[in-house]
This record gives sequence, structure tokens and C-alpha cells, in this order.
Amino acid sequence: MSILIILGSARKDSHTRTLLRTVFSETPHELVDLLDFDIATFDYDAHYPDSDQFGEVVDKMLNADTIIFATPVYWYAMSGMMKTFFDRFTDLVSVEKETGRKLAGKRSFLFSVGAANEPPLGFEVPFSDTSSYLGMNYVEGIYFSSRGEDFEGILHTARNFLDKVNQ
Repeated sequence: MSILIILGSARKDSHTRTLLRTVFSETPHELVDLLDFDIATFDYDAHYPDSDQFGEVVDKMLNADTIIFATPVYWYAMSGMMKTFFDRFTDLVSVEKETGRKLAGKRSFLFSVGAANEPPLGFEVPFSDTSSYLGMNYVEGIYFSSRGEDFEGILHTARNFLDKVNQ
């Protein structure tokens, strides 16, 4: 089973990346850091610059069995770059329909980190509903507080999450 993690954090040394590194240290996976890709904002006419790399990330998704969307919580929502990435899924249901259909049956998860003790109300909905719309099987999301006061609790929660990812 291949696992692809798509990270949408605005900095390379983010809390999200640090926790991903800890949680997945012994689990084979590929990490796609959206900071390393030029992904244009959605265009209704599907006119994108030659430098656009959205298709490269989608190809990686097609080659994975499990896709984990990893994002910090920015202003009660997913990061801007993750939102831009999600907006481009519109291309997969309008212009590139055959490609979009190939995502059906893949498992997806959410891995998120924020400063609050709990994620914002409804934070998980765009991930679960988008997965459903694309025919993917959304399993669950996990949220970590960056305050990290309960390290043992974090490890216990992470182990349970990994068990589901590795099923």
C-alpha cells in the first residue's frame, strides 16, 4: 500500500511538518510539499501557465492508495495553498474528467495542526465532502494542538491514526 502525504504549510519548518515527521517516521510514505510546486489558481477557462505543476501532484495521487491532506489551521480553515490546490480539483470534474474519475476508491485522511485545543467547527467538512465528491473513501481526520502539552496523549492518538492509515 502506498501512502502520499500532501502538505500545505506556508513554511518548511512548520509544526505540521514536524508532527508529520514524528508520526510517520517508521511508515513508508511520499511527502509532497506544496511549497515545492507551482500551482496556479483556478481558472474557469482552464488557461494555466506552462509552469503549472498541478498535474504532477495529481499524477502522484493517482499512483497512491492512500492520500493524506496535511494542513495547519489558518484563520479557522485550511491553509491558502491547500485551498488553491483543492480549488483546482474543479478541473478534475470538468476539463480532466477521466483523470478525476481515477481517484475513485482511494482512501483519504486529514492531518491538521492548530493553536487551539480543538479544530474549528466544520473544519473537516471540505476534506470529507471533497473526497466523497471525487469518489474517494474519506476515513477520518486527526487534529493536534501545537501547544503539545500532552505528549503522551499525542503519541496515543497518533498510533491509533496510523493503525487506520495502515489498514
